[in-house]
Amino acid sequence: MDTWLLPILIFLPLLGAGAIILLPTRDSYVVALWTTLIALAIGVGALAGFDWSDAGAFQGELSVPWVPALGLELSLGVDSVALLLILLTLLLGPICVAASRTAITERMKTYFAWLLVLQAAMTGVFAARDLAFFYICFEFTLIPMYVLISLYGSSNRRYAATKFFLYTFTGSIIALAGLIYVVYVNATSSYGSGEWTFDIATLQSTAVQMNPNQQGWVLLAMLLGFAVKVPLFPVHTWLPLAHTEAPTAGSVILAGVLLKLGTYGIYRFCLGFTPGAIHEYAGVIAILSIIGILYAGLICWVQQDVKKLIAYSSVSHLGFCILGLVALNTIGVAGSVLYMINHGLSTGALFLLIGMMYERYHTRDMEQIGGLARKMPVWSTFMVFFVLASVGLPGLNGFVSEFMCLIGAFQSDAIDQRAALGTTPGRLGPWYAAIAASGMIVAAMYLLIMVGKVVWGREREPRDHHSHAVLPDDLCAREIAVLAPLAILCIALGLFPTPILKAVEAPVNDTVEWVWTQSGNADALARNPENTVEVAKAEGDK
Repeated sequence: MDTWLLPILIFLPLLGAGAIILLPTRDSYVVALWTTLIALAIGVGALAGFDWSDAGAFQGELSVPWVPALGLELSLGVDSVALLLILLTLLLGPICVAASRTAITERMKTYFAWLLVLQAAMTGVFAARDLAFFYICFEFTLIPMYVLISLYGSSNRRYAATKFFLYTFTGSIIALAGLIYVVYVNATSSYGSGEWTFDIATLQSTAVQMNPNQQGWVLLAMLLGFAVKVPLFPVHTWLPLAHTEAPTAGSVILAGVLLKLGTYGIYRFCLGFTPGAIHEYAGVIAILSIIGILYAGLICWVQQDVKKLIAYSSVSHLGFCILGLVALNTIGVAGSVLYMINHGLSTGALFLLIGMMYERYHTRDMEQIGGLARKMPVWSTFMVFFVLASVGLPGLNGFVSEFMCLIGAFQSDAIDQRAALGTTPGRLGPWYAAIAASGMIVAAMYLLIMVGKVVWGREREPRDHHSHAVLPDDLCAREIAVLAPLAILCIALGLFPTPILKAVEAPVNDTVEWVWTQSGNADALARNPENTVEVAKAEGDK
């Protein structure tokens, strides 16, 4: 993989944003669309040039001195997990721009410029191999999203944007304290490198040598930052409001990528820097995840606002993602990585559909609108399809990842149980999986009830609704083109998830082995030499 690809993927959107500022307003949409399409094409080129025989190694590495006196470098590189998340980011870029074609009619230069800046920052998070550069990109995502919500959101947008900023900024500062402590330990301890550096690989080798008490505090600090971003119960309350008030593209980016910055941070740093602590406290994190799955699901059941319902469903769905991560086995972690991608596709599509409905009827209240299958059959077809994907219907993308996360949670590290079932080591157990699985039933109920009202219910429109001045009654060609790629990927990953699972197999196996060996439980792996995701791939192909 060429070293110039990652810098271009980060700086190309910034150049596009600069061009939008300099060019006339009427050119803003075209420049943003072409910038994101070119970035997507380059990302596909990076995918083609990636050496999949060594998917666990970081490729396309580039290191440029930034502030040598402080050990700061612009260091980039991706393994297969980071590359797939970058591709998800690049895919949603042109989709969000195209979806905003008719929705944004004022201050277009500001909107599209910040949208491109946000894409650059999110790409930088996944590509960073220097802790300082990672944190700068991680934190900088707050500014574009704050602007998008506060300027282009609904009636309560300023309060939602402020709450989003304060929650995530506070959590990020606490996470920074934990990360800086690791840097300090590396520079001053006898087992560190003895120099100030922010290189992630160097810091990881130092962090694992900290005593259990140190690892525990560092894990807590990192979790407070990354859990807010996910968001994990009980620090989730900013998300439904931000989703509800954000413009359509903002909601799509929030669900599709920004929330994955939290899950990726847990995968990369909590499992990498504090394997002993994550092994010790996996059960506690799993309990919080399960509470979020059920609590958010029950809240969805009583929602009348369709967009708020989908927003709370993200809290529930990402609980499964975290559950798979803290299962600490290959099938669970691989399922979690796959869930990051699948959730971005299906939930992002649902927010697009709700935005398209809102452009026509200016309401999201299920009591005011219904029976759209008669007036908008194409929209309704897509709506039913993506709801079924989100529910986890077998054959669509949501099923495989949810199933893998639950199977990973089911497996226990109890020697007698693993001997009887022939399973790989896991940190949780059957009760975690059984209780979490009930959340799938709740999700199916509230999503299907919503479809029953909006799509198949009695035909009704808002009282003050008038004929559409710009948009047709049903979806236009542009809107179908926006949704079609997501639908194709939902089917492809549902029927044949093997390419993705094969792609993440090496880094996932390395991560799981790292956690168990560094936490003093290497004997568990030794008793289970078949600790791979082959079982998961076989189940997915079925």
